[in-house]
Amino acid sequence: MDNTVIIEKPDPYAALRYPEFRSYLGMRFFFTFAYQMQAVVIGFHIYHLTKNPLALGLIGLCEAIPAISIALYGGYVADKSEKRGLLLKIFSGVLLCSLVMLAVTTQQMHRYIPTGYIVPIMYCMIFGVGLARGFFGPATFSLMAQIIPKKLYPNSSTWNSSSWQMASILGPAAGGLIYGFFGITITYIVIVTFISISLLCIFFLKTHPPTFVPKESIVTSLTEGVRFVFKSKMMLGAMSLDLFSVFFGGAVALLPVFANDILKVGSEGLGFMRAAASSGAVVTMLAMTRFSPMNKPWRNLLIAVTGFGTSIICYGLSKNFYLTLIFLFAEGAFDSVSVIIRSTIMQLLTPDEMRGRVSAVNSMFIGSSNEIGAFESGLTAKLMRTVPAVVFGGSMTIMVAGITYPKTKGLVKLSLQEINEQKVPD
Repeated sequence: MDNTVIIEKPDPYAALRYPEFRSYLGMRFFFTFAYQMQAVVIGFHIYHLTKNPLALGLIGLCEAIPAISIALYGGYVADKSEKRGLLLKIFSGVLLCSLVMLAVTTQQMHRYIPTGYIVPIMYCMIFGVGLARGFFGPATFSLMAQIIPKKLYPNSSTWNSSSWQMASILGPAAGGLIYGFFGITITYIVIVTFISISLLCIFFLKTHPPTFVPKESIVTSLTEGVRFVFKSKMMLGAMSLDLFSVFFGGAVALLPVFANDILKVGSEGLGFMRAAASSGAVVTMLAMTRFSPMNKPWRNLLIAVTGFGTSIICYGLSKNFYLTLIFLFAEGAFDSVSVIIRSTIMQLLTPDEMRGRVSAVNSMFIGSSNEIGAFESGLTAKLMRTVPAVVFGGSMTIMVAGITYPKTKGLVKLSLQEINEQKVPD
């Protein structure tokens, strides 16, 4: 009798075999491509007009304030709403804001709008994008759980993050190159085109009924989501770790200063610098479809955050363009490990009826920490100059990981199976 045990290899393309998930990835890819292009264009154009690093930090603040303020309500709306219709409204709002920025930055509009009004108008539209983001994160997080089986959450999280990172590679590179060679108007036309394509992808999604029908007041429902997060030691720890590491490691916001004043590589170089971090992320994420970091997720998360901070310090001290690209590549690689682990933990630990609200709490912790971190980097660059500000941020990130380790030793040995079975210490 043959007692040979056949071990089935994991299918790295399992999630991609679901057509609706592919439509979801298309929506995320084209939107992120346009969003990242817009981030490069806005940062370089505003710095070109103001020559003030603090103005770069204000970009992040203008987006973070509305995103944080509306996040909990956005999660409540996402839980009780049909996701496809909600996403159509969100993307339409973002498209409108981008059309306004396209209009105010054209040469023809300079006859009617004084130059001094252009930056404030752009800040207002960034504020509008921030409002849309407060609903976008919870809506997409809860939708993905409805189109993919639970057993494929790690695989779908990897592909979802890889798609996002791939768009983050192409978007900044395209934004910098098109802006450098063709100007801001053509660049914004491309941005608006890709936002429109992402809007069309939503029509290929199915309608999914709400997973939550509120039976109590909004305040009680929102409190329930916050209480759930704070009761889960692993979820709260992952969010807190990412919050402070990204807050102090938000030095990527200062890339226009490095490109323009330190490395002197212009907008084209800025595009490649922004793309370098995303390149490291996507290469690592594709590798993680076969070699998962979830064997010891908490241990790997702490290692990734430490590596992230070290890469930030090296990038800040570098005076060579090509070395800077290598350090930014490493920064993206370490950050991608953190993203995969955190997103998988959230998907596994969150009940279906609370996904929108839990995602909203996550957005308040992490989704806007990039923008607040950008403000922190701009402010510290103003106070202590650019290079010391970046080194300070990277050092604080390593310190956060060092402080977190002794407080969470009980989580270090946990495996993915133990997390999936909810065997996580409170």
